[in-house]
Amino acid sequence: MKRSMKLLILLAVFAMIVAACSSDSDDTTTTTAAASGGDETTTTEAMSDGLIVGVSWNNYNEERWAKWDEPDMKAAIEAGGATYISADAGSSVEQQLADVENLISQGAQALIILAQDGTAIKPAVQSAIDQGIPVIAYDRLIEDPGAFYLSFDNVEVGRMQAQAILDVVPAGNYVMIKGNAADANADFLRGGQQEVLQAAIDAGDIVIVGESYTDNWAPEVAQTNMEQFLTENNNDVQAVVASNDGMAGGVVAALAAQGLDGVVPVSGQDGDAAALNRVALGTQTVDVWKDARLLGKAAGEVAALLAGGTAMEDVPSMVKFTTPEGNEMNSILLSPQPITQDNLDLVVTAGWISVDDLCKDVEAGSVAVCP
Repeated sequence: MKRSMKLLILLAVFAMIVAACSSDSDDTTTTTAAASGGDETTTTEAMSDGLIVGVSWNNYNEERWAKWDEPDMKAAIEAGGATYISADAGSSVEQQLADVENLISQGAQALIILAQDGTAIKPAVQSAIDQGIPVIAYDRLIEDPGAFYLSFDNVEVGRMQAQAILDVVPAGNYVMIKGNAADANADFLRGGQQEVLQAAIDAGDIVIVGESYTDNWAPEVAQTNMEQFLTENNNDVQAVVASNDGMAGGVVAALAAQGLDGVVPVSGQDGDAAALNRVALGTQTVDVWKDARLLGKAAGEVAALLAGGTAMEDVPSMVKFTTPEGNEMNSILLSPQPITQDNLDLVVTAGWISVDDLCKDVEAGSVAVCP
């Protein structure tokens, strides 16, 4: 009898322990982990309960990614029934490789990668694909036919930049400020620019007196390069085709030091608030606007589909894209919009920028959108 009673007590204690362990495992938790130096976040949903999409940002400090791309991307991922986790490589190639591995270890079933270096990231991409994890090359090309390429039409962006400058300066000395050499977008943009300018170059109307890649698309590097080109040409420069807004800011600073800001036309892209203000002020001629909210939303939708098992070929609006190396990739390419003083109202109406920010220090009535 005593033995039976002891057995009953032991069984009761064991049941209580099992119940406690079961209760602990059912709790919803929030995971926040970082691969050495990288910041990662998740939603408060328990990641084990559903699909997970991992996002590797190359440099989250850039205005565009945090302000425009990420909110709509995250919302679309969550609307698709998945959890968003992310990592910031801080412009480090090595950190991004570690970040991708860490996102996979956290259970990512699809990856969105904004590559710091499209070539250096390829081993991590191939490793993910080999594990059956679909990869989206976000905004910047990664030469892997197994990845999905999602961006704006960057060749068209280059065409728009060059055309806007050519319309203002059909002849003269041009400087070409290109993006990061490790980013395929730099050459896509430059190719589109050349298409537009080639006839005038062949005719001798345009002479390219300076051309440089810009490490990391850094404004300060663009400024230094522009200062050098101005010195080499005794300030005899009539136009600058700069490939993005950050670099355009560096170029305008270099021109301002010589009293040439607002005199020498400058291009850009991305729709940065400071750049759009420069367009209103007249120190930047064109800003090719890529509504990053649309790109982020598209990436989130595609990633959620891929994480859920949809084949890349079955993604809505998918088109085939042939890369510079001859690879055929499944892709979605969105259309950009050039913004000049004549249509600044578009970015205001779209809620991209306020009139106050757009028109800061702009003489009232000098452009239609600035009262």
